[in-house]
Amino acid sequence: MHRDLSQVLELQQLDLRIAGLTREIDGLPKSIALVEGRLASHKEALTQQEARLADNGKQRRLLERKVEDLRLKISRLQDQMNSARTNEQFRAFQHEIQYCRDAIDTEEEEILEKMEDAEVLEQQVAAAQASLKAESATVSADVQAARARIEQDKRERVQRVSQRSSLAGRLKAPVLRTYERIRQSRGVAVAHVAGENCSSCHVRLRPKLLQDLRLQTEGVLCCESCGLIVYVPEDEPEGEPAN
Repeated sequence: MHRDLSQVLELQQLDLRIAGLTREIDGLPKSIALVEGRLASHKEALTQQEARLADNGKQRRLLERKVEDLRLKISRLQDQMNSARTNEQFRAFQHEIQYCRDAIDTEEEEILEKMEDAEVLEQQVAAAQASLKAESATVSADVQAARARIEQDKRERVQRVSQRSSLAGRLKAPVLRTYERIRQSRGVAVAHVAGENCSSCHVRLRPKLLQDLRLQTEGVLCCESCGLIVYVPEDEPEGEPAN
């Protein structure tokens, strides 16, 4: 393979690598955001469980205060009942006291239900805390690895850009102009010949172009169909399709 073509192929490999590094550098912050989003969902789950537990405790305390108020009311009614002057007054106090006792039974039953619910909620909070702790460790490691990869990619990109600049400076000006023109419009500029076809557009090359490619000693030749620079690999048997 002559020098012009060898340098063009090397330049394309550098450009492809630089483009790949740039895509990864640009894409990794989005990956980091997605990873951190996983942690946010675990935090939200814990917040919700803690809110349910707190609300349970608030409701239980309200019920307990109601029970306490009812017991104080019973105590006052009993004092008043002792001062009742008629049977009707006495029975009215008894009726009111019984009503308060029934209300206490109802409130205490609900308190027990809240306590049972609280046990389940406490278990859920503990599970959410453990899940958040584990996910925090995983996310921290993933984010650290992604940021390290970004820095690694940036260092390599600087190195590859320097190599590209040096290589482009050694290319013949007409060859470099042809390469850059094609690359800017097509993304890639070079394709190999597979058998008698261009590996990019798969169109069969004219026999004259194939002959010129095999005899080529300098410069570059382009596919007449897609316009990419084409070359015959050194291990390509003449007239045989490439595997």
